[in-house]
Amino acid sequence: MAEDNKAQADIGLIGLGVMGRNLILNMNDHDFTVACFNRTVSKVDHFLNNEAKGTKIIGAHSVEELVQLLKKP
Repeated sequence: MAEDNKAQADIGLIGLGVMGRNLILNMNDHDFTVACFNRTVSKVDHFLNNEAKGTKIIGAHSVEELVQLLKKP
């Protein structure tokens, strides 16, 4: 989960199924900062501590937090 609610993500994605995880990792590989949310919050923490460890990917524990993490266009 983000340590502060400062807008810093280029894009946000909801859903950490197979497709969502791979989309997030692909965007991260192309230098986008991605914020992610899943309705099962424990999946966000698991993703950040495993596949996304050491990346610029940011986790959110609510939709409201995800929105706050997004940069304005």
